[in-house]
Amino acid sequence: MLSQWFWIPIGALIVLVLYQQFLIYRIHRQAIENEELFQVVTENAADMIALVDVKGRRLYNSPAYKKILGYSSAELGESSAFEQIHPDDRFRVLEAAREARETGIGKRLEYRIRHKDGSWRVLESLASTIRNDKGEVAKLVIVNRDITERKRAEAQLEHNLFHDPLTGLANRRQFLDHLETAFARAHRDVGRVYTLLLANVDHFKVFNESMGTAAGDQILMEIGRRLETHLLKGNADTRRAGGSADIVLFRLGGDEFTIVLDALGNPSDAMRVARRIQEVVGEPFTVESREVRISASLGIAVSTQAHGRPEDVLKDADVAMRRAKALGGSRCEVFDEAMHTRAVGRLRLESDLRAAMSQQQFRIYYQPVVQLSTRRIVSFEALLRWEHPAQGLISPYQFIEAAEDTGILVSIGHWLMLQACRQLREWEASHFSEQPLNITVNVSARQFADARLVNDIQDALQQTGIDPSRLQLEMTESVAAADPKLTVTVLSHLKHLGIRMILDNFGTGMTSLRGLREFPVDALKIDRGLVREMLSDRAASDIVELIVVLAHKMELKAIAEGVESAKQVERLLELGCEFGQGYYFSQPMEGQAVAEFMRQQVGGMRSRGAAR
Repeated sequence: MLSQWFWIPIGALIVLVLYQQFLIYRIHRQAIENEELFQVVTENAADMIALVDVKGRRLYNSPAYKKILGYSSAELGESSAFEQIHPDDRFRVLEAAREARETGIGKRLEYRIRHKDGSWRVLESLASTIRNDKGEVAKLVIVNRDITERKRAEAQLEHNLFHDPLTGLANRRQFLDHLETAFARAHRDVGRVYTLLLANVDHFKVFNESMGTAAGDQILMEIGRRLETHLLKGNADTRRAGGSADIVLFRLGGDEFTIVLDALGNPSDAMRVARRIQEVVGEPFTVESREVRISASLGIAVSTQAHGRPEDVLKDADVAMRRAKALGGSRCEVFDEAMHTRAVGRLRLESDLRAAMSQQQFRIYYQPVVQLSTRRIVSFEALLRWEHPAQGLISPYQFIEAAEDTGILVSIGHWLMLQACRQLREWEASHFSEQPLNITVNVSARQFADARLVNDIQDALQQTGIDPSRLQLEMTESVAAADPKLTVTVLSHLKHLGIRMILDNFGTGMTSLRGLREFPVDALKIDRGLVREMLSDRAASDIVELIVVLAHKMELKAIAEGVESAKQVERLLELGCEFGQGYYFSQPMEGQAVAEFMRQQVGGMRSRGAAR
């Protein structure tokens, strides 16, 4: 075997040795170059770069550590890589390092590390591995980026999303989240209830306008501070007294604050908190060197299983709070079942009314007014009806108040005026009546106070082309007496247009004789209640007689409303009343039915005339 080596040329051996040395040199040189490159990169990097062994001992820390954390390389070398990490985050970092060693793959994580000055910085870290010649993980290269300012900005943004900028209290968004959580808990646990208190500053708008918004903001900030201070103390006192409710305070916006009592154990806790709120709000405020005293009204609502949505409890508290204000303010009202029933029904009614207008659910029925002595029809009153998709035909007595409160009645009234005028124009074109007919349209208090009323009426007259003298407007005595100056002004405008006016429900309101003399009206309509009772009640009969006499003395017409029998007609004729309206003559009917009704009336009158 040895003899075979003698056959290898000496030169080839020399080349082989030199090549081996060259490879060793290149590998060594590459390692030096890699190390130099690593040092150049790490020393100039903005991020902190560390090299640690598998036991967490620091082998290298880039200069960025000094700039960001304040530690020198020597100081870092004297401690473990985990000593400066926040105790709450240390386990997560250790787990990430273990996972990187076992899998060879590092993952991104965030953790807190202590600055040399004792403060905490937030780092975003990513680890990579270095393996030895056996393929084992020997070292970890960790790149750390300081994201403290970014996290602080994110935290501030998060705070702003859920806190009121003026008072610093939790805002409406956080309140709704809290309410949803409380609602879910209460529905999971039938025995668990929570209570909502809604506080509103009395007459804050007046105060804000008289002293300025800056003073108003100062008051709101002080209210927020007082409530936060005293309610937190009250929360502790309640618990010491055996109460079980946690008190959470929010500012909804404007001058409204809400307080949620979670897991209410004793119902008296809610009233105790409400009284405490009124006490602290009622203490004097110093605003721009002036002493100011204010008060608050509160509504209290307790959750029940009947509430279908979290915001239903808030609506109940709002209803109770508004009742407290309506009763004079500076008081607290508790929502009860009767109030709940009324409020739910009213909200549903208002919602349905808005839909009714857009979906054209309103209808107009017409009831004739007749001359009692001849039974000749002289006019038709346009009566609004609501054809509800579920409830059928609804009388205005059931929805007029809600329509007026929401402002919808103004739009409905304008529509009714235009449609009634168009209907009269159609009747006139059909020539089914030998005598000219009038149309009567009711005007509500909200319409009467609306500045556009006269323009709306003029618009309806121009669009339809009817004679203004054929249009009669009817308003109740109470509406006319509410603001006599406004009544005289508006009625004078309408009278100038040639429109006639009827004072409805006369005999039940507060119109003075002087006011009646000043109102430019054309007729008095006797209230249906008096007409109904006049045959059995002498006092009612005397009042009807007085109204007829008064009308004639003032050269006005008298119209009896709600006539339902022949005996009533006879008595009205005895008293001198000229006109009547009621079911005795006809029920209200749709416009198309009026033509056939009129033809029958004309035929009947001709037959009676021929018989004579």
